[in-house]
Amino acid sequence: MTAPRQIVLALGSNLGDRRANLQAGVDSLTARPDLDLPAVSAVYETRPVGGPPQPDYLNAVLLATSGLPALQILRLCQAAEQAVGRDRSPQAARWGPRTLDVDVIACGTETSDSPDLTLPHPRAHQRAFVLAPWHDVDPAATLPGHGPVAGLLDEVGLDGVTPRPELALRIGS
Repeated sequence: MTAPRQIVLALGSNLGDRRANLQAGVDSLTARPDLDLPAVSAVYETRPVGGPPQPDYLNAVLLATSGLPALQILRLCQAAEQAVGRDRSPQAARWGPRTLDVDVIACGTETSDSPDLTLPHPRAHQRAFVLAPWHDVDPAATLPGHGPVAGLLDEVGLDGVTPRPELALRIGS
């Protein structure tokens, strides 16, 4: 275990009951005693970025605190994805539709270029579907190596990102 630090997790779903899939991800991660989840953002509906034609996503960000190693946090995220039927087979389209996608965006100020996990997430600074919900839950946030989330969000804009307050997620549901 390392010293506890803030973990930023981005969740997305565009297959099946999207809101239920996001809530299942929150519930799976909340059930972990070694991953304290103090905050979840509002839900945003977003157009897909890259990949084949596919339905719109619902996205949210979780802020957690943990001393777990980053790769172990990644494994917890992958278990949450698998619990709602995420297809990680070689046949699954890269950046294709997903029941649940949970990305580790940042683990404090930790950096990593391992084949399994790049930290901070290499494209988070370009993605409004990560930046908007992250800014929602932590307006003073900073993405290591890139600067304040508010400024990054100003740069990329909110085109294709729609708040969906009626789809609020709960911690400890």
